[in-house]
Amino acid sequence: MSPSGTGCLGAGSTVRTRIALVYGGVFLVLGALLLLVVNLLVRAGTDGEKEAIVARAGEVAVVEAYRIGDDVGRAANEQMLMWSCLALLVIACGAVVVGWWTAGRLLRPVHEMTARARRLSERDLGGRLAVRGPDDELKELGDTIDALLGRLETAFDSQRRFIANASHELRTPLATQRAALQVGLDEDCEVRRILLDTNRHSERLLDGLLLLARGERGLAEREDVPFAEVVAEEYEDVAVAEDGVVRGSRVLLRQLVRNLVANAVAHNVPGGTVDVRVHGGAPTVVLTVVNTGPVVPPDEVESLFEPFRRGAGRDRTGPGAGLGLSIVRSIATAHGGTATAVARGAGEGGGLVVTVTLPTTVTRRS
Repeated sequence: MSPSGTGCLGAGSTVRTRIALVYGGVFLVLGALLLLVVNLLVRAGTDGEKEAIVARAGEVAVVEAYRIGDDVGRAANEQMLMWSCLALLVIACGAVVVGWWTAGRLLRPVHEMTARARRLSERDLGGRLAVRGPDDELKELGDTIDALLGRLETAFDSQRRFIANASHELRTPLATQRAALQVGLDEDCEVRRILLDTNRHSERLLDGLLLLARGERGLAEREDVPFAEVVAEEYEDVAVAEDGVVRGSRVLLRQLVRNLVANAVAHNVPGGTVDVRVHGGAPTVVLTVVNTGPVVPPDEVESLFEPFRRGAGRDRTGPGAGLGLSIVRSIATAHGGTATAVARGAGEGGGLVVTVTLPTTVTRRS
């Protein structure tokens, strides 16, 4: 039995445990009522038999007959009560065992549905519960969940296709616009510079959306990627304690590191520092990027992973598309990992500590 089922009827107990205990408890109560009625009836019948025996005795033996009848009746009642209670407890334990077995049989489809549902995620909605068996309430529940998964899969695919298609379709007019600006306007023209900056910002935004959509679609192909080697390609001063091989996309992992380092540099202060470290090896490798910068309130850290969110002091017209950390988390999740951040206080120099944890297949010491 799982640890969650150790409680009796508490919130942590399993349904199977509760069914078994309720089944045994109901049997115990009903059995006790049955034995009470039987004992009362037996006692009444014994008293009647005792009166009949005494009536047949002579006058001299009446007192002795009453005493013997009382002793026999008391002994019989005590024996019946003792053996009845013992039998009731044994049968109640048997009822709990039977209830446990019955509940397990009835709940087996639920356990199978739970196990299959745990293997599904928003990046892998192609699977179905596919409940088999009689057309009962459990099968109806499984079919309803399958229908819901189908609708969710369609919605997610539609959203990802829209982002990818929109990014691709808008690249061509933006490239054409940039070429026209570079050719049609003089280099000293202030309007040319403003329009080109706006054009570059739009291109970065589209590239970010395309990469975000690619990360959320999951990984179609995987390869063994030495993670520290990828980090060193993007940041030469990385400190490597122990390396691990990540099974995934080298292109996306490089983009993850590039976005983290670029985010740390862009949100730094003049004369600030950026520290990049890789440690761990099996079963996970951890990338930590620490920078100085503006102090971020702790309750606002998680929102920085949302699309189009920027750090303190940055607006929507500034450099960057506000997708850096969103893309980092999306790529980490596509590789089965996590991306988290912790704000540093003013005494530590401000900024963030961003940690990316990825599962590895092999450990390689540096």
